[in-house]
Amino acid sequence: MTFHGRDEDPLITVLGPHRYAVLPRWNRVRLGRVSQVAVDSRGRVYAFQRTGSPVVVLSPEGEVTASWGGGMIRDAHGIAITPDDRVLLVDRDCHQILICDLAGKLISTIGERHRPRFGRPFNHPTDIAVAPNGDFYVSDGYGNAHVHCFSPDGAHKLSWGGVGEGEGEFSTPHGIWVSGTGDVLVGDRENDRVQVFDAAGRFKASWGTLYHPMDIWGAPDGTIFVTDQAPRIVAFAADGRILGRAKAVATLSHGIWGAPDGSLFLCETDGWLTKMERLPD
Repeated sequence: MTFHGRDEDPLITVLGPHRYAVLPRWNRVRLGRVSQVAVDSRGRVYAFQRTGSPVVVLSPEGEVTASWGGGMIRDAHGIAITPDDRVLLVDRDCHQILICDLAGKLISTIGERHRPRFGRPFNHPTDIAVAPNGDFYVSDGYGNAHVHCFSPDGAHKLSWGGVGEGEGEFSTPHGIWVSGTGDVLVGDRENDRVQVFDAAGRFKASWGTLYHPMDIWGAPDGTIFVTDQAPRIVAFAADGRILGRAKAVATLSHGIWGAPDGSLFLCETDGWLTKMERLPD
């Protein structure tokens, strides 16, 4: 097999009905400590790193094409890209969300820089996701144990959570995703579960059989992929049924995102990205 010009005998994994060729060290140049990864509508990959220029843009072939964000970000943690290609950056230790265009121009912010608030936005937030109606949901994460919802213009709408192990409580809400039906999925890391809520924060379900879940990404077909510290990737159906599990990285994947062709990108904090290239069915 040839993958992006490399003749290899790759590891093949399966998640649900699909097979993937695992391509470690996919990026051609080793990056810094990569916290999260996202992909835009044209298949370009955005690595969010904690050294150098925080945002590194790679071509679909793994070549670095741009970098930006120097002086904007103190502590890179979560990144997401909206369907209309806005880049959402979570600055964990500045307690702030930055919204940029694809070239790195700052459009707006959510939260007050260097003003942490216990129980209110934000106190070391971790991740952000966008709902079908344009609302933002933020997992707030290391100091707080909450989820906050904001309107598309950044106005705070509601919050829920608190420290604990019960329904709607969190230890470290570390990753977040909003499904196509509007359900909010939260990776409750030290409680070893993903909790599912409706758009108003009402508890719906808890998905276990995970070990310290790290990140969540949902495919257009409704499949939910969760990375954990086993290390493992678990594919869930929308109702919580496990469709498959695979081990694709040597350590753990701090972030996951999918490409338009169905491939998956995983980031490890050692500076490398792993591509799970989807094979023909």
